[in-house]
Amino acid sequence: MPSISPRSPDVLVLGGGIIGLSTAWRAARQGLTTTVVDPAPGRGATHAAAGMLAPVSEVTYTEEPLLRLGLASLARWPEFAAELEAASGHEVDYRTDGMLDVAFGPDDLTALDDLAVFLDKLGLPFERLTGRECRRLEPMLAPSVRGGLLARGDAWVDPRRVTAALLAALDRLGVEVVRRSAAELVPGESGRSVRLDDGEIVTAERIVLAAGAWSGALQGLPPGLMPPVRPVKGQIMRLRSPAPLLGHCVRGTVHGSPVYLVPRGDGEIVLGATQEEMGFDTRVTAGGLWELLRDARELVPGVTELEMCDVVAGLRPGTPDNLPMIGRTALPGLLMATGHHRGGVLLAPLTADLLFGDPLFGDGDGALASACSPDRFKGYV
Repeated sequence: MPSISPRSPDVLVLGGGIIGLSTAWRAARQGLTTTVVDPAPGRGATHAAAGMLAPVSEVTYTEEPLLRLGLASLARWPEFAAELEAASGHEVDYRTDGMLDVAFGPDDLTALDDLAVFLDKLGLPFERLTGRECRRLEPMLAPSVRGGLLARGDAWVDPRRVTAALLAALDRLGVEVVRRSAAELVPGESGRSVRLDDGEIVTAERIVLAAGAWSGALQGLPPGLMPPVRPVKGQIMRLRSPAPLLGHCVRGTVHGSPVYLVPRGDGEIVLGATQEEMGFDTRVTAGGLWELLRDARELVPGVTELEMCDVVAGLRPGTPDNLPMIGRTALPGLLMATGHHRGGVLLAPLTADLLFGDPLFGDGDGALASACSPDRFKGYV
């Protein structure tokens, strides 16, 4: 039989990835009593993420609204990282050495030239480099690299360290992390209530749905409010280098196939990532890993000599327009913070600010809030 919980926070966050934890931290710092519900905090898509903060390098031709969101959140990252490290006592390996995007074959170079024209049209800062200039910057690049673009303003961070820091910071603020799953949204006498998978019912003034690819699994959502979020599988591997192999995050295309290599401060190199529409499939496959190693080796031959220390597959939460859903819904007290696809790490500070900034959401940056409003999917089937 369901039991009414003694917990009655101001804010109940459903989801313990980087989005949910960042939102909970922001709310708690505003003085709101906050509880997080997640069976394995930090072990979902965030655990598999490489942590690139690269709105310039990852810009695409049809997603300029996403670019604006990314640039706004990137500008928040220096303060976010510094405050989080101070609040938690944990380093997050936030690095601002820039992103190097390189091309392998002639067709890849043509595509990179087209991208340079687009970046210039948007007024984004970058430097065009020859193959020789790329190798001068990163000596371990293959001689066959034909050219590149350097986005000095892009950055990266270690998402696993960020979630560890967020959990430590939340603990210091007295935020409870309930390691259960949220099963159903139910009517409550005051505010909104959620039934957990053990039958416990928790009531809160505001509920934030931040369950990533599983956001659509919450039962009890009214018709028309079910978030159209789908899982997009990504496989990555982590290699360990005895000496620093790269000084920049390196992205590249090899015969049209994208790959990236992200160096960590502890000597790891992260290779990623596939994009697979496979439903809720988190298997790591030989084919996926082979593709990553094949393409990474063409750009940085030395990766095949490194020790493999981890392989993992994660599920990114994608939406029909690839923009996140952040903000209030038509149901009073229910907010959404989901659908961030590949940008969850990048957009974490902005998401937290839009939901629980000062002033509260609705009086902040109207243009950014409008771009990711959950209302745009009303009636979506």
